[in-house]
Amino acid sequence: MKKYFLFLLGVIGISTVSLAQTEDVKSLQATARTFMQQGDFDNAIIVLTRALQQDKNNLELQKDLINSYYYKRDYDKALEGVKALMDRSDADVISYQIAGNVYKALEQVKDCERVYKAGLKKFPKSGPLYSEYGELLWAKKDFSAIDLWEKGIQEDPAYSGNYYNAALFYYYTKDKVWSLVYGEIFVNMESLTERAAAMKQLLLDGYKQKLFTDPDILKDVDKNKSEFSKAFLQCMSKESSLGNRGITTEVLTMIRTRFILEWFDKYAAKFPFRLFDYQRQLLQEGMFDAYNQWLFGAVENLAGYDNWNKTHTEQYTSFTNFQRSRVFKMPQGQYYQAK
Repeated sequence: MKKYFLFLLGVIGISTVSLAQTEDVKSLQATARTFMQQGDFDNAIIVLTRALQQDKNNLELQKDLINSYYYKRDYDKALEGVKALMDRSDADVISYQIAGNVYKALEQVKDCERVYKAGLKKFPKSGPLYSEYGELLWAKKDFSAIDLWEKGIQEDPAYSGNYYNAALFYYYTKDKVWSLVYGEIFVNMESLTERAAAMKQLLLDGYKQKLFTDPDILKDVDKNKSEFSKAFLQCMSKESSLGNRGITTEVLTMIRTRFILEWFDKYAAKFPFRLFDYQRQLLQEGMFDAYNQWLFGAVENLAGYDNWNKTHTEQYTSFTNFQRSRVFKMPQGQYYQAK
């Protein structure tokens, strides 16, 4: 009995030490991340190195240490960490993103491509990896980048980065549809960032300089392989005459209101689409004017937008409160692009 009691005390002692070490590692990691947030990467490295002495196989600690070296611009040290990270069987999506960042910083493009390919083989539904691999190709003027962004949208529709990149790509092509569709999806997903503000300008320019610049919106529509795109253009073409007044926020609100009514009358059953469902919801609840002001008004005329908000306080407040209360996500199965 005495031997058993001593054995039990030993087990409890070992467990207590192990628990204390775990808690200490978590504490050290929290301290290191505070240093990282403050931009003090030297101290973050000191703390993370000591934490790894206690738990050398901790994946999160390894990622934080590599990131600290990366942000410190000590790319050689970061590369050492990346090589060890890529040998781990439990390397996750973020591990491959970190490795890609380090190889890009070192301008080792082939190694970076290898990392992204390996990551996508392991995580074929990772939106971030498709987005960042596409950005790597785009940087070297490889236009096949759009294929990766489209694949990312198809496989991981809730991730915003691929919509952003694809919208920019299509804006500089002859396509009239996808820069508008993807751009508006992106703005709703990532509404508070600088990229979103820039995308709002692109959307307004897209309507003014691309979609409605030619009165014949359906010109060459048969060359479009996407039935969704054809349906979009068919609905928009019926509102083309409203462009005779110029394309302003108020005109776009009228055009887009009629578009939604037409879409749900003819095409919604064939092409269920979360963005258009959202627009119809706003229309039904009396917030569509405020939404269009938010989307186009500030970039068209900031003073006019501020004045609209002051004279439509209730609508502005209702929309703002509603927008803050929900998260916009695109679901699986609503991918209609065709190559």
